[in-house]
Amino acid sequence: MGVGRMMRRPIIGVVGTGSVSPGADAAAEAVGREIARHDAILVCGGLGGVMTAAARGAREAGGTTIGILPGADIHDANPYIDFPIATGMGQARNAIVVQTAQVIIAIAGGYGTLSEIAMALKIGKKVIALQPQFHIPGVLSAQDAVEAVRLALALIESPPSPCLSV
Repeated sequence: MGVGRMMRRPIIGVVGTGSVSPGADAAAEAVGREIARHDAILVCGGLGGVMTAAARGAREAGGTTIGILPGADIHDANPYIDFPIATGMGQARNAIVVQTAQVIIAIAGGYGTLSEIAMALKIGKKVIALQPQFHIPGVLSAQDAVEAVRLALALIESPPSPCLSV
């Protein structure tokens, strides 16, 4: 492991619904604040709903935000994104969000969120659902933002378990 790898700040992905709901909005903002409080970087889809709330929480707490946008225009990013990345890939950009994050925190959502959860699990990344409404095998759960981010950071710091071949 090179020195640059050891010094990198953790990157936590936040995924969730693109529409606004008061409960998801407050939870996402709290997660964003916690991510910033622990000097981690937030990566998300860069648009509205959970993405805006999480980025707002992170930015207002002095954190850094990355938005992986579905379109080709960086100006589509919500105003709390520090580094907008225009992909022109539509929903396929979800794969970039998942690949960039070391751990994913899911907060409410629909099919797009489920696709990100599935991709993360498929490639062996850990997923934490905040106040999950249903059970998905392999997804860990947290009851609040503090617990979700604490768990995410612990998962990033723990070494990966060796793969056993059959």
